[in-house]
This record gives sequence, structure tokens and C-alpha cells, in this order.
Amino acid sequence: MQVKSSVKLNMARINELTQAAVAALEKTGEALHTEVVQAQVMPFDTGHLQGDATFVDYSESSQGKVSLVASTPYARRLYYHPEYNFQTDENPNAKGHWFEDWLPGGSKADFVPKAFKENYKKAGGV
Repeated sequence: MQVKSSVKLNMARINELTQAAVAALEKTGEALHTEVVQAQVMPFDTGHLQGDATFVDYSESSQGKVSLVASTPYARRLYYHPEYNFQTDENPNAKGHWFEDWLPGGSKADFVPKAFKENYKKAGGV
């Protein structure tokens, strides 16, 4: 018995879905940034850290990576020292390690996969 088959790839659709994945990844990064700010977990004195100093870096989005960056010199010190007594006037949930709830094992670890799935469906028309 001899069997033959041929496969034709719809490269235009594959390229559309690839671009949809990049767009979904970027939107997911923005959604995570919004989620963290709304959770009021970042230390807040003047608002600079969670405002202008924290942003989504899209520079590697075409390679499948976006980063949520806190770019101030003091962000690292605040993040890795949860023993500090953070002000809770503006952000009542302020703490060190403020991204940990969204990391694997955290209480909101399912946020990013769910957001990406929704954004990908919208962008890809799936």
C-alpha cells in the first residue's frame, strides 16, 4: 500500500497569527502594569515610582518577551527590602516584592496567561 499526501501552509494566516501574538503580548504587558497599579501594592511617596518610572518595555516583543520595568535607582532597594515600613496613605497595600502576587505560585499567577489568551483571541480573530 502506498500513500501520498501534501500539505499547503497558509503563510499569510500564519504571519497574521504571529503578529497577533506580538500585539497580544504587548497588550498583556500593559494590562499587567495597570493591574499592579490598581492593586496599590507599590510604595508611594510622590507617585513617581508607579507613574513615570514604571513602564512596559516592548523592545523584545517580536522575540516573545516584554518586561515591566521600574527604572528608578531606589526601586531595587525598596523591592528587595520588604522589612521597610512603607507608607500606606496613598497605597494601602504597599509592600516590598510587589510583583510577587503575579509570579508563578502567587495569588494572581493566572492573570497573565488569562489576559494573553483573551488578547490573542481578539487580535487573531480566533
